[in-house]
Amino acid sequence: MKKILLQLDVDPQPCSFDAIVAIDAGADILLRHGDVSPDNVVSLIHGAMFTRGSSDLSSTSIFLGGKNIPQVEAIASQISKTFFKSVRVSVFIDPAGANTTAAATVLAAKRHISFKSSSGGKACHALVLGGTGPVGQRVSQLLANQGIHVHLASRSFERASQHCTLLSEKFPHAHLEPTSIDTLEKVIGSANLIISAGGPGVEMLTKAQSLQATAASVCIDLNAVPPAGISGIHANDTARRDGTKILYGALGIGGIKMKIHKAAIQRLFQTNDLWLDAEELLTIGEEVDASNEQTNQ
Repeated sequence: MKKILLQLDVDPQPCSFDAIVAIDAGADILLRHGDVSPDNVVSLIHGAMFTRGSSDLSSTSIFLGGKNIPQVEAIASQISKTFFKSVRVSVFIDPAGANTTAAATVLAAKRHISFKSSSGGKACHALVLGGTGPVGQRVSQLLANQGIHVHLASRSFERASQHCTLLSEKFPHAHLEPTSIDTLEKVIGSANLIISAGGPGVEMLTKAQSLQATAASVCIDLNAVPPAGISGIHANDTARRDGTKILYGALGIGGIKMKIHKAAIQRLFQTNDLWLDAEELLTIGEEVDASNEQTNQ
């Protein structure tokens, strides 16, 4: 039975990057659809659900992507409503690569930092710059769900507060604190982990500010376009040590992201009931890491 991936994208042209990764990960046939919306997605989902018998549904899967993240989330909700009982297929959600990038970022940090505080010990603190963007929101969500005290930073304190409130409503046990880029000096000294998820070519943390981050043991910059989001980090840095800090650049994280992305595509065709969002992708990344460690022993 051929492995068919239904690539649904909210953009006019489905992302070629996602298509190539899917083929490299083992999909036999790609059915690519652009300009997908909540209004036109149901018939596409019905085609995936009803064409093959129940025992072969695992050979059809859905990848959902695109740059308009609220639109992607609305389509995901519609897909979930369209499925019923066991008549469904597996779904992988990765709008603009935000979920796989966020999962790779958190996974990289976990390689060097213990997220779990010892009994009575101080909780790990993370500063997420550009925390109101698509990747920043997901990084903040993943970290908060790991028990991290997250300082979500934005140029607008109001926007940071709004996003902290939204995330706290979805995840009541999360510890999120809004911060303005203009007042970083209040929190930067206590951050054990610093992640820059700002826009391309935008410096989020200057050299002087980096020197104030005396508690930080890991710094990750997700911007691949000069100047760096965090001064002193190079795009290809992959666990480069600089004094007391471990540094990752965008390409270093990109290598981890690719492993998660390919592994997720392969998982889709093992069963027909997977729903792979940010949390599930982080779990896949952790399993890939654990498998690699066993292989290297």
